[in-house]
Amino acid sequence: MADSDANTCNYPGCTREVPRGTSPGRPPEYCDLPEHTRWRAWRERQRLQQEAVAAEEQHREAENTSVSVPAARPGGDPAPITSARLRADELLTRFAVQAEQLTATLASATTAFTAMSDPANAEAQVEAARVAAARRIAEADEARLASDNDRRAAERARKEAEAEAARAREAADSAIGAAGSAERMADQAITARQEALEAGAAATALAQATAVERDEALQAREAAAAEAEAARGETERVRTEATHRVERERAAAALRLSEVQEHAAAEHTRLSERLDALQEQLGEATAARDTATALAERTNEQAAQDRAERDRLAAEVERVREAARADLNEQRSGAAAALAETREAAAQRLAAVEDARTQVLHRAQRAEAQLDDALAELKQLRAATPADGS
Repeated sequence: MADSDANTCNYPGCTREVPRGTSPGRPPEYCDLPEHTRWRAWRERQRLQQEAVAAEEQHREAENTSVSVPAARPGGDPAPITSARLRADELLTRFAVQAEQLTATLASATTAFTAMSDPANAEAQVEAARVAAARRIAEADEARLASDNDRRAAERARKEAEAEAARAREAADSAIGAAGSAERMADQAITARQEALEAGAAATALAQATAVERDEALQAREAAAAEAEAARGETERVRTEATHRVERERAAAALRLSEVQEHAAAEHTRLSERLDALQEQLGEATAARDTATALAERTNEQAAQDRAERDRLAAEVERVREAARADLNEQRSGAAAALAETREAAAQRLAAVEDARTQVLHRAQRAEAQLDDALAELKQLRAATPADGS
């Protein structure tokens, strides 16, 4: 019987398609009909083979019957003994040829069944499956080691990232501290500016007091001029002294006011420049703090991604390991089932061979009996020939 297509059912006479499975292991060989199984397919093939053997045997018996020695009929073959001898020789030759063919077929079948039922072959096939499973397990272990190395590298990268984040946090804390110091210095500059403004206000008040004193001196001069009109020389002297005194006080007050204003302007300029520098430092510190915060966030995100990748690799290794174990168990169970089926099929085929051998022996014995009968009949004919001649 010819082999069926890879996509059709292996049951004898069935042309239905085999559904493709998604599970690992050996693909299915039979369709979805419940009666189309491996055991029933083997029984059906045995039945068909027995029917073919029976048909061939009937055909050969019919041929043997058709070519058997005809009985002597009056007015028939004029040399029946010679014809019977030739037919007997032809039958013996044909029987010898058929016996040799059956012997060769029996030897080939015995060799094939011995190879099929040989435990060494089954053990070799199981050992090959075990070696393939061991290779897959080794590959899975290699992948696990690679994933462990990747995990350790990711762990080192995570630790480095955490250290970098810690340094970034320290830098951010330093920047925040510098910003606090800058703010305190700005507060101090503002306080100094306020003090300078207060000093300017005090100088202005002093100038106003000097002006008041000047006015009072003028009033005193006028009063002294009115009171000492009699003593002009004394009055003039007093007036001159008062005038000089007023001028000196005015010049001193103006000089002091100018110095105070210049000092206040210089202090205001210096404090403004210092305040601008502190504000610039505060901006740089704020930018550094923002940069450090962003760096810390990116570092945390990278560490989270590394942890997720590590978990994914661990899950992938576990999945590959489970698949390899399942495949190995399935191959082991399939090999054991195949070995049991092969042994059972070999036993049944050996029984069938024994039956065929028994039938062949029966047929040989029957042919020998027919040959003996033909020889006995030939002897009878030989014995009867002289009597007829007399």
